Amino acid sequence: MTNTTLTAATAPTTTTHGRAAVLIAATVTTGLGAGVFYVFACAVMPAPAHSVDRTYVEVMRNIDTVIQNPVFFLSFMGAPALTALSAWQLRTTPCARWVRAALAAYALVLLVTMTFSIPLNNALAAQGDPARLREQFEGPWVAWNAVRALGSTLGPSHSSPAR
Repeated sequence: MTNTTLTAATAPTTTTHGRAAVLIAATVTTGLGAGVFYVFACAVMPAPAHSVDRTYVEVMRNIDTVIQNPVFFLSFMGAPALTALSAWQLRTTPCARWVRAALAAYALVLLVTMTFSIPLNNALAAQGDPARLREQFEGPWVAWNAVRALGSTLGPSHSSPAR
C-alpha cells in the first residue's frame, strides 16, 4: 500500500487552483472571441458579399444589432478582464511574460474594435445610399476584422501554462 497522504508542501493550494481557474477562464473567453472573429472572416462576411448593396447593408445592420448581447459581451469583455487578473496573479511566475503578451494582444483587439470596427458599424447604421455605405464599410471592416482575429488568436496561444 502506498502512502497517499498530502503534506502542506505537496498539496495544491486553493490559491494555485484559483490562479489556474482564472488562467483557464481567460484562455477560454479569449478563444471564444477569436472564434467569433474567425467565423466572421471565413463565413459571415463572405456570405453577404454576394448580395446586392441594399441586402448587404440590411444584413450587416442586423448582425451588428444582434451581436450586442450579454453572452457576447461576457466573453468579449471577460477576456481582457480575466487575462489582466491572471497576469496580476501570476506576476511572479515564469509564465507571467506570456500572460502579459496575451493581454497585450487582446488589448490590440479592443483598440481596433473601438477605433475602427465600432465607428464603421455606426457609419453603416446611418441613412444613405446603400452602395456608398457598403463601399465605405466592407473593405475596411473585413481588413480590421482580420487584425482582430489574429490578435485574439495570439492571446490564448501565449497564455499556455506550459511555457
